Amino acid sequence: MTVAFFGIFFLSLLLAFVFTRCVRDFASRNGWVATPSQERHLHSTALPRLGGVAIFISFSLSLLVAATIASLIPTLHSALSLKTLFTILAPATLVFLLGIYDDLYGAGPYLKFAVQSVAATVLYAGGLRILNIPVLFGNHQLPVFIALPLTILWVLAITNAFNLIDGLDGLAAGSALFSTFVAFVVALLNGQSLITVMTIALAGAILGFLRYNFNPATIFLGDSGSLFIGFLLSALALAGAQKAPTIVAVAIPVVSFGLPILETALSILRRLISGRPVFTADREHIHHKLLQHGLTHRQVVIVLYGVSAVFALLSLFLLWPGGSSLGLVLAVLGVGIWIGVQHLGYLELGELGRVAQRTLEQRQIVINNLAIRRATEELKVTRDYDQIRRVIEAAFNSNDFDAFDIRIDLFPGEFNPASEMDAVGRRREMSLHWSKKAGSQSIDSMAAWTLSLDLVSSSNRRRGVLAVHRLYSHRDLQLDINLLTTAFPRALADALDRALQHAVQIIPLPAEEPAFIPAQAG
Repeated sequence: MTVAFFGIFFLSLLLAFVFTRCVRDFASRNGWVATPSQERHLHSTALPRLGGVAIFISFSLSLLVAATIASLIPTLHSALSLKTLFTILAPATLVFLLGIYDDLYGAGPYLKFAVQSVAATVLYAGGLRILNIPVLFGNHQLPVFIALPLTILWVLAITNAFNLIDGLDGLAAGSALFSTFVAFVVALLNGQSLITVMTIALAGAILGFLRYNFNPATIFLGDSGSLFIGFLLSALALAGAQKAPTIVAVAIPVVSFGLPILETALSILRRLISGRPVFTADREHIHHKLLQHGLTHRQVVIVLYGVSAVFALLSLFLLWPGGSSLGLVLAVLGVGIWIGVQHLGYLELGELGRVAQRTLEQRQIVINNLAIRRATEELKVTRDYDQIRRVIEAAFNSNDFDAFDIRIDLFPGEFNPASEMDAVGRRREMSLHWSKKAGSQSIDSMAAWTLSLDLVSSSNRRRGVLAVHRLYSHRDLQLDINLLTTAFPRALADALDRALQHAVQIIPLPAEEPAFIPAQAG
């Protein structure tokens, strides 16, 4: 059997090497090339996209040779299930044809999902399905209305995950090669001869194609290749898990497909957070981020090959007996993914971190918000200038602002309560300043930002300007700024109106009190 496996591998490798060159030249002569027409495209010259055709032909011919040899040897013929082979190849061919159509004419996401769902349903009808999820349902077999959607979801996710990472020369094919190697090892250890033959044939086809696809590429994998490989790997994972419906058997393919799954999850999460359509294209994939960090095209591919290799090795580590292996692998993966994603510098994930930080600090935010709300309510009934000053200082003394200035406009006949000077024809404004203690240094000499708010009363009379200052800090402002910009300025303006109008009231002296006349005359 070992000789047969190596023979199939080298046959597939040779066929892919020959057919890739032929497909490349044929596509170039007929103008079936991809031009760098969009900003997200990283190639500078037009290249053919039908590399998947060479992989499909090489893979299919290798299996045909293997099936022919097996029909002549009774022991091999019984080991290779033609029913299972047809169950996988028939829908895989349908997905391959979808990829060719997309490469030549373009297909929308809904058409792709529809065809892929039909292909996944064929797998389910043929017996390749998700039987159970031990983590959620134990060892109980799932009913059809749960198992079928889960099977379709699995196929859609893996198929399109490999399509999503096909953005650099050799990246999708190389990542798929590592995943195929894992599937081969698992099938070999479980004695699944058909899956072993199919994975070794696929590995040979991919490796032969990589000779022309690695940077600088002369042909692209295209959707015909990425969709076909992704679908085939998802189907092989389902077939490989049929004899071992344990949590480890489920975890091995998930971990081995780590890079495309991670890319897909990040892309969906980023677009949902930023409010963009999920199916839109952008230049923020993992490989784009690595390019932005200064790595060359080839260096990025090699780094991501290394990531794929780590995922593959960790998935094989799950084959080691022991209940703690899964927990250890998941812990290593979690820490590694967290550190890696942090270094990529996604703005959307940084925003999630900011929201999480504000959630932890919500108690202080509530305290600061209540201080402004309380001051707003107190200002609605305040009629004294000194009381206004005390209310405002108490509100700002406990929040994140470091100082404030109030410039108050005075109208004719009004007095400045601070200096008791008549405002008529003399001083048209007054001011109030407050700041927190910042050591020996004045806030005026320190770097700060300012928010200015017009004080307009309920009678639509402009009372002045409130300017709040805050020193530049890495710490977020723990206050709902809307509270400060809506009701608070109006309440302050109304309070100043009442206080200043009250200050200019003159109490007339009674004319019938002659005892006061000498004092006034004197």
